[in-house]
Amino acid sequence: PILATAHDNGSICLWNIQGKLVNEILPFSKYPSVPLTALCTDISTKMLLAGSKEGHIMCWSIESFLEDPQNPKNQIKEELCWRAHPTEVVDLFHEEEKNVVVTASIDGSVRLWHSMNGYYIGYFGQPRTFDFSDISRLILPSDVNSFPIIIKEESKHMEKNKKVEYPLVLDRNK
Repeated sequence: PILATAHDNGSICLWNIQGKLVNEILPFSKYPSVPLTALCTDISTKMLLAGSKEGHIMCWSIESFLEDPQNPKNQIKEELCWRAHPTEVVDLFHEEEKNVVVTASIDGSVRLWHSMNGYYIGYFGQPRTFDFSDISRLILPSDVNSFPIIIKEESKHMEKNKKVEYPLVLDRNK
């Protein structure tokens, strides 16, 4: 068993049941680290989802990591990031059968998203029924203006505990 905790610096810590830190990850996106306000997994624990104070949803693939956390080849990979609300996400959950993520915000809205690509389905209270069959239609809510980002970089860039050196080089010509 692994316990995931979300923190004000935007990191997610994964702990074992003895209380030892197993891994610490940061979202790998163009947005600065902001406090994470909600966490959930799907029922089969293949995905870890986090919501942020600025209304973003981030999705990580954790299946291979959970099979053997000690194996360095089994990495956690961020796969998707999208803006779900203009304000803080207070709760979210993943409905695995329909591949839907439901998000709730302090603005009072509850929205549905395709979990595979972050595409908007609709909101609770809308006049039309939800259409779960068409996942290719890219629409956005009226208060969100950024499209979902599919993360293609390796997860090693997200791990906080990696050390990177940047040597200073003096160029006298400049």
